[in-house]
Amino acid sequence: MKEIVGVRFKSVGKIYYFSPGDIKAKVGDRAIVETVRGVECGEVVIANRQINDEEINSPLKPIIRLADENDLKTVEKNKQREKDAFRICEEKIAFRKLSMKLVDVECTFDNNKLLFYFTAENRVDFR
Repeated sequence: MKEIVGVRFKSVGKIYYFSPGDIKAKVGDRAIVETVRGVECGEVVIANRQINDEEINSPLKPIIRLADENDLKTVEKNKQREKDAFRICEEKIAFRKLSMKLVDVECTFDNNKLLFYFTAENRVDFR
């Protein structure tokens, strides 16, 4: 048996398990965690609980900390950055007459990555 905390990054997204260490998290808390995409802030949807080892696919990464006021301000700044990037990208798509539709923009918590999601019927040449 291992102790886990379940964290979700999108409102209806997949739940990822993290090792809480000494942290006691409640449902609704925000947690800062290391993911394959970098440092992210997610919502705790499963509070500390024990699960069977068989239910865990890979080694659990630890929760870095529960989010504080400064972290929540960073999340809000990132949301604004996402909106600005979305608007700028749409302008560039229109200016270059690219046959694609911008769907979403995501900024990682640590500002190391800005991800653009789009759809297109054919491959888009960004050169």
